[in-house]
Amino acid sequence: MDFLLSGAAACGACLFTNPLEVVKTRMQLQGELRSRGTYQVYYRNVFHAFYTIGKVDGLAGLQKGLVPGLFYQFFMNGVRLGSYAIIESSGYIHTDGRVSAIKTTISGALAGVVGAVMGSPIYLVKTHLQSQATSSIAVGHQYKHQGMIHALTAIYREHGILGLWRGSSAAVPRVSVGSAAQLSTFSSAKEFVIDLQVFRKDSWLVALSAGMISSVVVVLAMTPFDVVSTRLYNQPVDNLGKGQLYKGFLDCFSKTMRKESLTGLYKGLGASYFRLGPHTILSLFFWDELRKLSKQFR
Repeated sequence: MDFLLSGAAACGACLFTNPLEVVKTRMQLQGELRSRGTYQVYYRNVFHAFYTIGKVDGLAGLQKGLVPGLFYQFFMNGVRLGSYAIIESSGYIHTDGRVSAIKTTISGALAGVVGAVMGSPIYLVKTHLQSQATSSIAVGHQYKHQGMIHALTAIYREHGILGLWRGSSAAVPRVSVGSAAQLSTFSSAKEFVIDLQVFRKDSWLVALSAGMISSVVVVLAMTPFDVVSTRLYNQPVDNLGKGQLYKGFLDCFSKTMRKESLTGLYKGLGASYFRLGPHTILSLFFWDELRKLSKQFR
């Protein structure tokens, strides 16, 4: 039940935040391995990107990759949040009746790794579909997939089963860092809000407030890993399935730093917050409320 509730909560959040995921992906690929001022800027900021994609690709363009996005959120977050809920209910994250920062960080990271590995093929396809755009505003390598099933079949046929897990070397640190930051700060923030006694202990405003605090930490910690992950997933590959731009996670990290400086690793920070912020708040809020409901019916 914990796994199902966690997956349903993440899907609920995804429906609202997928357009921002499209914007974030495009902004992270814009000017890839190019110095500032040497490439055309199609997306000046979050709002301009939103307007441009809507105008050129239509409203459907803002919901690109929604199907794999929902599948990814259900399976990855179902496993991630479900695993964490089991660890939490076992009492492991508490020391002397209080939430332990170290234990929640470790638990969140471990839950994140399991979820990232399982969801990697779907995230690969989601990234490909969300980067696909009309040539006048296209950034990054352009794949020609017609949908999720077509993409999975094409990748499997060309590169085998391992090809579906291409880019997972970035997914594991990305999700484990984000998960550790999210779940540890959420548990601690929830305890902090309850201690303030501003809201009733069982009020939905406790989860909402904790989610808002958590989202700031998540975005700052996760964005560099998110940029590297997006680029590794989207890079063109040769006949053997090897990346033509990057050899792996560290290579992408160092090349981006060298060519684009630290700002390159924080490309799309605004889009990341507008996407991750509401997604973190909504998914943790839905998760907390659904768990309360399920306990009432047990």
